[in-house]
Order: sequence, then C-alpha cells, then structure tokens
Amino acid sequence: MADTRYLVHGVFWDGPAPAADFPGGGPPSLRLQDPSGTFTELAHDAGTRLGFRLAAAGKSCLGRHLVHGPADRDHVLCPDRDAATRGSQCERCFVLDDSRLIHDFHRGGRVPPGLRAYLMQQHWLYVATFANGASKVGTASHVRKWNRLAEQGAVVARYVARADDGRVVRILEDLVTRDAGLPQQVRSAAKAAALVAPAAAVELDAMNGRLAAEVRTLLSGAGIEDFEVVNERWARPELSANACAPAARHAYPHHLSAGTHGFRIDSLSGSIALAALDGSELEFVVDLGQLKARVIELGDHGSDVPAVQESLF
Repeated sequence: MADTRYLVHGVFWDGPAPAADFPGGGPPSLRLQDPSGTFTELAHDAGTRLGFRLAAAGKSCLGRHLVHGPADRDHVLCPDRDAATRGSQCERCFVLDDSRLIHDFHRGGRVPPGLRAYLMQQHWLYVATFANGASKVGTASHVRKWNRLAEQGAVVARYVARADDGRVVRILEDLVTRDAGLPQQVRSAAKAAALVAPAAAVELDAMNGRLAAEVRTLLSGAGIEDFEVVNERWARPELSANACAPAARHAYPHHLSAGTHGFRIDSLSGSIALAALDGSELEFVVDLGQLKARVIELGDHGSDVPAVQESLF
C-alpha cells in the first residue's frame, strides 16, 4: 500500500454493536480511496501503527452519495477530482448529494424516493456527553443506532426517544434544542481538546443522566405523535475506554495538513486517537478527523517528538 496515494474519507465504525458474546463492539477503520476509486478499509485496533505523509496540499472533494433505501447507497466519485470548497466536497457534489436534503425534510422539503425510503425508517433520539461535559442532542437511523454514537466519540450517551420515522425524530430534535437548550453539534476540535484532560466518568454519567431525564420530561408533554419516550443507555466500545479515562497526556503538536507522521494507536474515541510516539513515553491525543479529504501516502514514517515535560502536579 506504500507509495500509493489515497484520499482519506475518515474514520468509520461500521462493525456490530457490543453484545454479550462480543463485548468490545466492532473496531473502526480508516477509509481510503485510491486513484481508481477503489476503497480500502484500514482497520484500527489497540496497537495498530499508522505511518503516512501528506502527499498534496489542501483538501480534495470526496464525491457524493445516492441514497436508495435504509441500508443501500452508492458513492459517486467527483467527476473532475476537484478541490473541496464546501467542507469535504466541491460545489457541484455538495449540491447533488442526497444527504444534504435530510436536514430540511421535516420542514416540508422534497426528497428523492430513495432518500425518502431511508428517512421513513425508525429513528432514535439521543443525548450525548463528551469528555469535558459538553453535551448535544442528536439522531440516528435504526440501522446505525450504535455506530452513529461511536463515530461521534461520545463518552456517555442515552437514547431518549424512538420515532416512527426521520421526519418525527428531527422535529423532536429541534424541540429539544429550542426548549432545553441542547445544541445539535459539538465541534471536533473541542472533542479532541477535551480528551487531553477528560472529566471523571462518574461526573459525566451523572450529567448525561440528568440531561436525558430533562429531555424525556420535555418530550412527554410535547403533544407530538408517532414516537415513544425511552430510557436506554448506549454501550461505549471497549477501544474507547483508555482515551476517555482521566490521565496525564498531551495534545498532538503537529497539524495533519502537512508533513510526515507516525504513531501507535492505543485507544480511539470517534476519530480521535490516544497515541504513542517513537522515542517518547508520553501519550498524545491525535485528531484523525483532520485527515478527512486529504491525500496521503502510507509508509514507515514517524512523528517528531516535541519538547514537552510531564506535569509536576
């Protein structure tokens, strides 16, 4: 795989949810696309070494998706291999992407038949809390009920409602934001910064439990049909445990937009890794989400060890 240029699509948790006979949950992978459009899933588990160099400046368009149903979609390559100008897409792919229409569906927006079939499946509403106590409300389709939260990098989360379809769940989500003040997004940079010094698990669990209870009370009196209030805890993957535990660590000192990098991944929360650098006994928090839409070459590379000191306290 070395010397081949890959376009990074991001870290995905597509495996099965934790279960009695599979307590860890399915491991994540770094999704790479070669110049022909073929995808490679680079599995990431505890002890995985990742070495690469940035092979191009800026970000490239990741293409778009055509949605055919609840678990059926096609990826369409960017025809001109353009630079990304709207997040991780060029203007043309952004406008043509089915997923863009999801956010206006509950407000009467028109969607193609495949996307409508996806949206009309059962959906879940959750409250997620991250390592610094920042919390959000969000939605997940039934088929990606567990995976969605694994990719979000939640430390603790609870499902608070099960809705008949994606229209109703987004009405509930907007209601919670408006009346309970919970945002619908926590920035990736804030999640990574929080994992440098995570709060104690008992504090985060208590906060999440309180917020989830407030949301359930709000929903119970909302007068909206086609959903039911639930109280179900999300199962965090075992691979995320060390990243979410309070410990002495440092922010990774290099940005993943240029240069060469290499480290051993010891834990992973969403797309944020707890990593070890060669020649150092310190732990570093690396936001692999910074690689999305960038072009890399894999290889036996390493990261420069910064001049940092362990805290005296």
